Amino acid sequence: NERWATEEDMSLLRHVGDRLPTAAFFVVLTEFCERFTFYGITGPFQNYIQNGYQVPNSNPGAIDGGQHLATGLGNFFQFWCYLTPIFGAVIADQYLGKFKTIVVFTVVYIIGNLILTLTSIPASIHHGGALPGLVVAMIVIGFGTGGIKSNVSPMVAEQYGRYRPFVRKLKNGTEVVVDRELTVQSIFNWFYWAINVGGLSAIATTELESNVDFWAAYLLPTLMCFFCLVAFVLGRKKYVIVKPNGSIIVKSYRVIVAGIHNYRKAKAENCLVMDEEGKPVGWMDYAKPSVSQDVSHDWTDKFVDELRTAVRSCKIFCAYPFFWLGYNQISNNLISQAGQMNTGSVPNDIMQNIDPLCIIILIPIFDRLIFPAFRRMGLELRPITRITIGFVFSALAMAYSAIIQHVIYTKGPYFDAAGDGDNGFNDISAGIQVPAYVLVALSEIFASVTGLEYAYKRAPESMKSIVMSVFLFTNAGGSILGFCFNSISANPHLVKNFAIISGLMGGVTVIFFFLFKHYDNREAQELKNNLVYGKEGDAVSALTSEN
Repeated sequence: NERWATEEDMSLLRHVGDRLPTAAFFVVLTEFCERFTFYGITGPFQNYIQNGYQVPNSNPGAIDGGQHLATGLGNFFQFWCYLTPIFGAVIADQYLGKFKTIVVFTVVYIIGNLILTLTSIPASIHHGGALPGLVVAMIVIGFGTGGIKSNVSPMVAEQYGRYRPFVRKLKNGTEVVVDRELTVQSIFNWFYWAINVGGLSAIATTELESNVDFWAAYLLPTLMCFFCLVAFVLGRKKYVIVKPNGSIIVKSYRVIVAGIHNYRKAKAENCLVMDEEGKPVGWMDYAKPSVSQDVSHDWTDKFVDELRTAVRSCKIFCAYPFFWLGYNQISNNLISQAGQMNTGSVPNDIMQNIDPLCIIILIPIFDRLIFPAFRRMGLELRPITRITIGFVFSALAMAYSAIIQHVIYTKGPYFDAAGDGDNGFNDISAGIQVPAYVLVALSEIFASVTGLEYAYKRAPESMKSIVMSVFLFTNAGGSILGFCFNSISANPHLVKNFAIISGLMGGVTVIFFFLFKHYDNREAQELKNNLVYGKEGDAVSALTSEN
C-alpha cells in the first residue's frame, strides 16, 4: 500500500503527516517528566520568595523578599536555565552524544531538586537556610535542565527516519503523500503538548504549598525527576542514536575566521570570485577549500554550506527574546496580579495553569483540524507566517494584561496598593485574567512550537543540538530584558510594565515580518529542489535504507 512519491504525486495528492514511531513516545514521555519537575518547582517560586512564612491572612511564603526580589530571582533562574543548553549541546555534539548527555544531566537535575526540597523544610526556613538553599538549587537545577533541553528536542525528531516522500493508500482507497515536513511539524506539536501536560504539575504543587508546606510541594517533582531518568533509560534499545561529530564549535569558528580573512584579501586584490550567474559569492564561500585552494583545511565545502544554513536559520531567533519577555510574565507579574484580585478558595499562583490547559486543548485541534483545513484550501502556513501570528497574539496578551491592571487599580479597597505588605485583594474577580492566558497559549502554539520545529529542520545534521541551544538561549535573552523591567515590576507601575512590553512586541512583529517574509518562499523552493522522487510504480521496499 506504499510507493515512492513522484513529482506529479507531490503536486496533485493531499499531503499528510506519518504515524509517530514508538521511540519518539519514550522521548516525549521523558520530556513530560522533566517539564513536570520544572514547572512543579517553579510554580510556587513567586510566593516562596515574595511572602513571609506562615503569615496569617496572607498568601503562602517563606523568604519574605518582596515582589522585586521574587521577580528578579525568577528572571535570573529563567536566564540561567536557557543559557546552560549551550553547554549541554557542546557536550552532546562533541563528546557524549545526546543519550548519554541527557542521562548525566538528569542526575545533576535530581541533585538540585534534593537541595531545594531539603532547604525548604520548616527548620531550614526558620534558620535562614531557604534563600541560600534556593540560590544553590537554582544553579544546579539550571545545569540539569539545560543539558536535557538542548538535546531532547532534536532527539525526538531524529526518531523519525523516513526522509523521502511516499504515497500511502488509505483504507477508503484514497491516496495521500506522507510528507516528512508535516510529520516533523506534528512531532513538535505533540512534543509541546507533552510539555504543557507536564506543566499542569504546578496545580498540584501550588495546592501542596497552600495546604501542606513548601517541602511537600518540592518533594513531588523531585520524585518525578527519578521517574524521568527511569523512563528515558527504558527506551534505550529503541532509540535512533546519532553519534557525536567532534569539535563543531571550534571548527565553525575557524571557518568564519577563514571566510572573513580570505574575503578581505580577495577584495583588496580585486580578485573576487563569481558564481555561475556572474554574481560575487558570499564571504563564507571564501572558506571553502575549492575556492581558497587551501588543502590544509580540515573541513569540506559541504560543511561550509551547512554552517551558512545554520547561521541563516539563527537570524530569525533575534526577535524571540521579546516574545519570551512577554511569555515570562505568566510566571511572575501575572501571578502577583492574580494576588491583587479575589481568587476564591484557590491560591493565586494556580492561575498560571490556565495557559497549559489551553494548550492541551488547542494543540490537538490545530494539529488535526485547523492546520489540515488550511492545507486543503491551498493555504500552507509556513514557518515565518506562523511565527508572525504568534507574535501578534503575544502583543495582544500583554495589552489585555495592561487593561486588567488598570481596572484593578481603579477598584477598592486597596486600589494601587493591593497585595502589598499586609494588604489584601481588591474587589474584582481573578476570572478576568483568563483571556490573557488564552492569548499567551495561542502565541505559543504559533511561535514557540514553530521555533522548535524551525531550529531542528533548518539545522544541519552535525549541528542539531547547537542550533537548538541557540533557539533556547533566546529565552535567556528574554530574562535579561526582564531585568530591565524590574524597577516597574511592582505597584503602582504594573500598567506601564505590561503596556511597554505590548508595544515592544508589536513593533518587533512588524520588523520581523518585513525582514524575513521572503524566507517562506525561499525555503519552500529549497525543499522542493532537494526532494528525491520515485518513478511511476516504484514500491517502498526498504524503508530503513532510504537515507
